[in-house]
Amino acid sequence: MLKDLGQAEELAQDALVAALERWPKSGVPDNPGAWLMATARRRAIDQIRRGQRLAHKQKLLVPEPVPPPEFEEMGDDVLRLMFATCHPVLSTEARVSLTLRLLGGLTTAEIARAFLVPEPTVAQRIVRAKRTLVEARASFDLPGPAEREGRLDSVLEVIYLIFNEGYSATAGDDWVRPELCDDAMRLGRILAARVDHGEVQGLVALMELQASRLRARTGPDGAAVRLLDQDRSRWDWLLIERGLATLDRIPGPYGPYAIQAALAACHARARVAADTDWPRMVALYDALFQLQPSPVIALNRAVAVAMAFGPEAGLEALAPVMEAPALQRYHLLPATRADFLWRLGRKDEARRAFEHAATLTQNAQEQRLLLSRAQQC
Repeated sequence: MLKDLGQAEELAQDALVAALERWPKSGVPDNPGAWLMATARRRAIDQIRRGQRLAHKQKLLVPEPVPPPEFEEMGDDVLRLMFATCHPVLSTEARVSLTLRLLGGLTTAEIARAFLVPEPTVAQRIVRAKRTLVEARASFDLPGPAEREGRLDSVLEVIYLIFNEGYSATAGDDWVRPELCDDAMRLGRILAARVDHGEVQGLVALMELQASRLRARTGPDGAAVRLLDQDRSRWDWLLIERGLATLDRIPGPYGPYAIQAALAACHARARVAADTDWPRMVALYDALFQLQPSPVIALNRAVAVAMAFGPEAGLEALAPVMEAPALQRYHLLPATRADFLWRLGRKDEARRAFEHAATLTQNAQEQRLLLSRAQQC
């Protein structure tokens, strides 16, 4: 239907313009009034159809939120089992480690990298978790609504760590494992469609924005490509639109996953690296550190500080992190320091730091990238 009188007048005017264009060539029809009415009617139908097609495409791009169905209709056995294995008799670390091993398909080494702890620690944690569940005679039935809410954080962490392993592989010849990212996003979207929770939406937005860069993270030969060096035309801009739309629907205040999605959005909104809003990223990292004070977040904040205010400021922000016990075998700590030193012209120190970082990673592509940067020094 036409929305107002103005729209009807516009259609009538279009019909008159069409008459002025056609009648001098084809002649005046026998019934000019009927011809004008038919022409206006056809234009109205065309407008309505165009509007319907546009609305359909907008729904495909940004699906309308649907009322959450019952959890039992989850439609994914892995997700149901995740809620079952994240049992309250276990510590948070044990829940996540066991679920990652049994359902996420991650190895003990990959889980150890995720938690920044030695591999034997994770192996012992998984063994103790199994024993605890047996001794407690824990049921693996799908928990009720109240219990599910208490297990949600652990399930989100499992999905997040599966995605991270796909985004930056612990070991092997491939820097990315897209199939893991796809699995994590699938689980996150199923969960988001059934659980009305800002952090679920935040995790989905974060994964979509991060996954948009997967194609550009490696070159034609599979070599790792740093974020600032990526060809942004290879980013998946439809996935970016989805992630940004998901982020915009989250009510404040943001939780940790939503803040990380907002950080990813700073990169996604920059068509070229120089347009990245680094001061805003520093502020977001400050907010994230207030919620989750960890050395990894402090390390990432130092990178944003260096980009916003210079490498000297980055080194100053990095200083408190250098002695963090959890990061002593974490290759990104010396790699970050090396980058700051390189930008300051301290090439010998930078070379040694890059070489040290290369010894700490088991991923072949990441190791090649670090050694290449050492050679540039």
